[in-house]
Amino acid sequence: MRPAAILLSLLCLIWPAATLAQPQGATLEAGRSSVTQQDETLVLSLGLSAAVPYRLMLLDEPRRLVIDARGLNVAPGEIDDMEGATLFQAVRAAPFRPGWSRLVFELRGPRKISAATMRTDARPGAELILRLDPVAAEAYQGAPNAMSALWNLPQPTTPVVDPSRPRPLRIAIDPGHGGVDAGAVESGLRESDLMLDFSHELTEKLIRAGFEVVLTRRKDVFVGLEARMTEARASNADLLISLHADALPEGQAAGAAIFTWNSQADDRASRQLAARHDRADLVAGLDLEGTDDQIAETLMDMARADTHPRSESLAKHLSARFSQAGLALHRNPVKGAAFSVLKSPDIPSILVELGFLTDPGDRANLTDPGWRATMSQAIADGVSGWLADDASLAALRRH
Repeated sequence: MRPAAILLSLLCLIWPAATLAQPQGATLEAGRSSVTQQDETLVLSLGLSAAVPYRLMLLDEPRRLVIDARGLNVAPGEIDDMEGATLFQAVRAAPFRPGWSRLVFELRGPRKISAATMRTDARPGAELILRLDPVAAEAYQGAPNAMSALWNLPQPTTPVVDPSRPRPLRIAIDPGHGGVDAGAVESGLRESDLMLDFSHELTEKLIRAGFEVVLTRRKDVFVGLEARMTEARASNADLLISLHADALPEGQAAGAAIFTWNSQADDRASRQLAARHDRADLVAGLDLEGTDDQIAETLMDMARADTHPRSESLAKHLSARFSQAGLALHRNPVKGAAFSVLKSPDIPSILVELGFLTDPGDRANLTDPGWRATMSQAIADGVSGWLADDASLAALRRH
């Protein structure tokens, strides 16, 4: 292999994530959008070609719902043709700053936002669903903006999205197993099903926090480990989080744990889990076909010199957030293991064992909506905290 080619391969591996291509914008699809009335509740469903970060406001004079969406393209007059639009006094949409669109729905009476969900499992594309319940006029007048009402909190300390960030962090969420590979099976529960459901809940939290999300699988299909890493890389992901809830002999493991790549891991449980996760179809890292093995390994090791410390830092941030949220942790919550899905040298990668299906307490947690909501929020908070620290260290890494 020529020296120039080696240098090019190295640059491809360690080039800063900020230079990755910008994502394509999403579009509003009027044919998949509607407003319906269920008893006194208005249900607004917006069909989107892809999920986008968004924020919500309820404003007065006139009373109106405002949706600001980043990266959403709305054709002139598009929402005018939406089914049920006449349930609002008026509807309109237009760009209001570079990269953002604003949708305005004038209300015929005072309402509150009782629920908001960005469904990423809607096919094709995504779907933003809002439920608007009537309230007394005085309750509307005294309400804070909808971000507060939505989260049922005092005035928020940070916005749902940060308009100043030129490009949101893009996270690849990898729901473990799928299809013919059910993963762990215990008491009628399949790991593959639980992780797919949880990935949708986590995606919602991450999008609300201002991140972009891609999924390595969106339904119950088998995806090889090489394909999972390829999907993350092809999507220009800045981060890979693989989700699992595995099985070990009862009493051997309980609580959440976070794993980073370690080919020399000698922990017995880590070796057992790695053996369960491995697949023969894995081709390590980047496409280095035709490259001398020693050179390829050197290139990957040099790339990991940047990404691996970042992976370990993220694991520690998540562990701290889990503890702060009162979530049960494994006795050794941050560990190394030779999980093949973590081999990618150019993307910081972690594997989160949300718990173990063989433990009754973990099993109850994994099927509890309240626990899942707490866990998904803790992961989103942990990523946000890690990102702030990682950005402050970026200049040092470049030197």
